[in-house]
Amino acid sequence: MTTEWAISEGLVGYPEAVAAMESRAAAIATGEANELIWLLEHPPLYTKGASAQDGDLLDPTRFPVFDTQRGGQFTYHGPGQRVAYVMLDLTKRGRDVKQFVCSLEDWVIQTLATFNVKGERRKGRVGVWVDRTRPGGPNTIKNVREDKIAAIGVRLKRWVSYHGISINVEPDLSHFGGITPCGIAEPGLGVTSLEDLGQLIPMHEVDVAMKVAFERVFGEVVRVAPPL
Repeated sequence: MTTEWAISEGLVGYPEAVAAMESRAAAIATGEANELIWLLEHPPLYTKGASAQDGDLLDPTRFPVFDTQRGGQFTYHGPGQRVAYVMLDLTKRGRDVKQFVCSLEDWVIQTLATFNVKGERRKGRVGVWVDRTRPGGPNTIKNVREDKIAAIGVRLKRWVSYHGISINVEPDLSHFGGITPCGIAEPGLGVTSLEDLGQLIPMHEVDVAMKVAFERVFGEVVRVAPPL
């Protein structure tokens, strides 16, 4: 089983990326194409997942909004965020959706660990989180805070996955203000990035770390040209 690894330069339009991804996933299902991991960046936009609530779109005129078939709720994509579209054949990987999502989280967590960032799971909250709680002193109250650094939203068709993950490297975090990210509005929860955490990492270094971590979790890849 060959898994290909592609990286697009520049910003890739969302409709074009989805069309290419769906075409590739269909070809994987019929055995006409290899699995593919496709890394890219999008221009600023919001996507609406299958579980999204209309009220979580706070500013519908700020950026283009796209309905999508992936799981999850509203999320943001934009420059400085590494999106990885994951087209894997789960028929050959066990057909265990829960384990697949867990493996995606492991991939992100191991990638972040490369940069000394501790990513964590949270029960009932898909994605990867960073604990930013500050212990209180003798006369201060403990400041409890957790920020999401990576989102996960996938869909399966004929046991082939598509859509995938996004890691906030250095996006404009104010752009998340037009939505309730992933429907999570509880006090003390927010979004963060490697840059926000003080890690000024070039995107190509993040890509290298992602490849190393992916191969640990899912197996070896071969580099190919991107679909677009």
